[in-house]
Amino acid sequence: MSDEFYMNRALSLAKRGRGFVSPNPLVGAVIVKNGKIISEAYHKKFGSHHAERAAILKCNPHDLKGSTLYVNLEPCSHFGKTPPCTQIIISAGIKKVVIGQKDPNPLVNGKGIKILQEHGINVKTGVLEKECIELNEVFNKYMLKNEPYITLKIAQTIDGMIATKKGMSKWITCEESRKKVHKLRRDHDAVLVGISTVLTDDPQLTVRKVKGSTCRIILDSKLSIPFNSAVVKSAESVETIIVTTNDSSRQKESKLVSAGCKVWRVKKNTAGMIDVDEFFILAAKNSISSILVEGGRKIFTEFIRLNKFDRLIVFTAPKIFGQGISSIGNLHITDPEKAVTFARYSWAKS
Repeated sequence: MSDEFYMNRALSLAKRGRGFVSPNPLVGAVIVKNGKIISEAYHKKFGSHHAERAAILKCNPHDLKGSTLYVNLEPCSHFGKTPPCTQIIISAGIKKVVIGQKDPNPLVNGKGIKILQEHGINVKTGVLEKECIELNEVFNKYMLKNEPYITLKIAQTIDGMIATKKGMSKWITCEESRKKVHKLRRDHDAVLVGISTVLTDDPQLTVRKVKGSTCRIILDSKLSIPFNSAVVKSAESVETIIVTTNDSSRQKESKLVSAGCKVWRVKKNTAGMIDVDEFFILAAKNSISSILVEGGRKIFTEFIRLNKFDRLIVFTAPKIFGQGISSIGNLHITDPEKAVTFARYSWAKS
């Protein structure tokens, strides 16, 4: 079997950690000897063994001597929640390490490769590098830009409506699509909506149809969120962050904190809205590496206008409203050549 075959296996394993390892990367490891896989593992949960260590610990120490380790991300070389993976790789007597992507974490970033080579281990890099980089898009952005990865999720009709003229939106999409949304929520560190969505729909914003959890973020510049809203009433059991501006009510902030909410204050932008850049910095400081933005129209429009998103997922139902609330507002684009375009795209049926 080729290096690409075993790296593909490592990538498949790594994906199993999605929704459970953040802010760590998705990593899978495969150990091969004499053309056979003798052990494999993946990083299952933040704070647990890294993939390389988990795979090595599953093996008989004698079998590891002279084996080859395949891993989609460069092994770490520093102490964090767990000891360095380079240490146990060297001790195990592994003779070769095949790596997909160099770790962008400044604490690693080539150091792991150098340490392995200094101990006589043959290191090969760049195997399925493109696929490895794509798998860890969230981690890569978080490390390189110190910002969360932003996914916009829109559920709309064929004619681009997210609600009727009266604001009704339950339900536009089918049950299978809604289950996929719950998986998306689980796979992100936080789900975000604007205050208008809370006032109109009173959503729970929880993960319900799959195993896992996420935190909730409400953008509310005037701190007008009702105390009887679903997100506030459940704030003691589900992490809830209200992002507001510096001049909103301190008295209401105190009451929201007493109800279990966290309140973040950021400056206003020139339009008098929450400054997105400052909010992103604050989110990153609090280990939020990915955010699923679920609405509403005003939030979608602002994030697209400012080019503050990395991925757009649109669930389109075979329905037509004719009139209603469109998913995206005026972007002031008059020339088709200046339309928002996408480097990669795909589609699938629910």
